[in-house]
Order: sequence, then C-alpha cells, then structure tokens
Amino acid sequence: MNETVAAGSPAMRSVANAALKASAIFWFVTTVIGQWLFVAYIASFYGGAAMAGNFERWNDVLVGGYVKGGTIGNIALAAHLLLALIITAGGPLQLIPYLRARALPFHRWNGRLFLLTAAVASLTGLYAVWTRGTAGGFSMRFGISINAVLILICIAMAWRYALVRKIAAHRRWALRAFILISGVWFFRVGLMLWIIVNSGPVGIGGKGFDGPFVRFWAYGCYLVPLAVLELYLLAQGRAGPAGKVAMAGLLFVLTAGVGVGIIGAFMGMWLPRMAG
Repeated sequence: MNETVAAGSPAMRSVANAALKASAIFWFVTTVIGQWLFVAYIASFYGGAAMAGNFERWNDVLVGGYVKGGTIGNIALAAHLLLALIITAGGPLQLIPYLRARALPFHRWNGRLFLLTAAVASLTGLYAVWTRGTAGGFSMRFGISINAVLILICIAMAWRYALVRKIAAHRRWALRAFILISGVWFFRVGLMLWIIVNSGPVGIGGKGFDGPFVRFWAYGCYLVPLAVLELYLLAQGRAGPAGKVAMAGLLFVLTAGVGVGIIGAFMGMWLPRMAG
C-alpha cells in the first residue's frame, strides 16, 4: 500500500515527467545533429555536382538517377533533392518549444513551408521512384510509396487541425508527419547501425541490395519510429510514473542506437562523398 502511494506521489510524478522530458530532449538534439549532417551531405554532394554541371555524378549514389535527355524526370529528381534539403534543414526548428512560444509567426510560416514542401517532395519522389526506379527492388519501391501516402495524410490532418486551432491535435499530426518525412534519413541511419552491430552487411543482399533486412527496413524505417512516437505520446498523456520512466529508458536506449547509426552514416557514406 505504501509503495503504491509512493509511486503516485507528487515527487515520483515529477521525477517521471523530468525523465521523459530529458529523454525527448536527448532524442531531439541527436536527431537535429544527424539531420543537419545529412543536409550538409546533400548540399555538398548533390549541390556540388549540380554547380559543376556534373549531374552524372548523382548516379554514383542513385539508381536511375540523372538520365541524359530525360528532362522531365531530371527536373523532378532535382526538385525532390532540393526540397529534401529544405525540409531536413527547417523541419527540426518546428519542434523547438521556445520558437513556438516566442516566435509564433516564424513557427507558422516555417510550418506552412515545411508541410507544403514535404507534400511536393513526396509527389516528386513518387514520380521518380516509379519512373526511374530505386535500389532494393519492389520492396523498396512499395515501401517508399506507402511512406509518401502516409506523409500526405498526416500533412492534411496537421493542416486541418491548425486551421481550426485545435493545437494539441495539430501537434500530434505534425509530429507524425515529421517522423514519416524523416524516413529516408532513418533508413540510412538504421542501415549503418545494423551493419555496425553485425560487423558487416548481413542480410543486405550484396549488389542487388534486396536482402531480408533491406526488405524489412524499407517499411520499418518509418513504421518503427512512428510506433515509438505513438508510445511516447501515450506515455506523455496517460501513463503513470512507472510507464513514463519505462518510456524514458526505452527512448534513451533507442536514441543511443540512432547516435551510433549517425556516426556510421556520416563516416561511412556521407563524409567520403563530401570530401570527394
């Protein structure tokens, strides 16, 4: 009886809330660092090649990337890459409470830009995937398509609730949109974490890039983070102290894994191409 009372005491609730908040801040800081490193890579590699007029260099990374004479597809691909840079750079700013509280006009206009840009990027990405193809075969193509559809749904819901000033609902849908939009980034980070943990490309599928892990992660790269977000929102709104502490612990562990994946992606995939 005393243990139950202690668990529900104001002090315990305060500790649980602080732990959950700290885990969320840890995740946010780690994610911002990782996403802005990805921005630097996009700007350096794709932007650098474009500025030099060497669009063929994109094909060092992309399957069915730049195609000589394929004007419409090339424009769609270039637009998708530019929009991805804008989204990844500006998206995390929407999650900063200080900006929401002290710079509301910026939050609103950056949010509109973020959602509109993400919608266009999703549509151009769909076009590029189904006209130019992608690594990983059908699983990757279908996984990307589902991700794009979910992004468009979450964008529509976030926009709808913002218009009617239902801020709590708007926040939840905007967070879902952010997680889904980050699927491309999560794919790369998760892939490198998997390779590091297994000390090699286990289940990747070699040059075909269609191994069992790739087929799973084509969907898991956005569904797994989305599931974690739903657990976090549930813990934040309804869980008792024990549930919040458990969620905080889970988020700390997962974020540490994300950090390892970021280091692996930066050192193994992004930095060599930026330096080259």
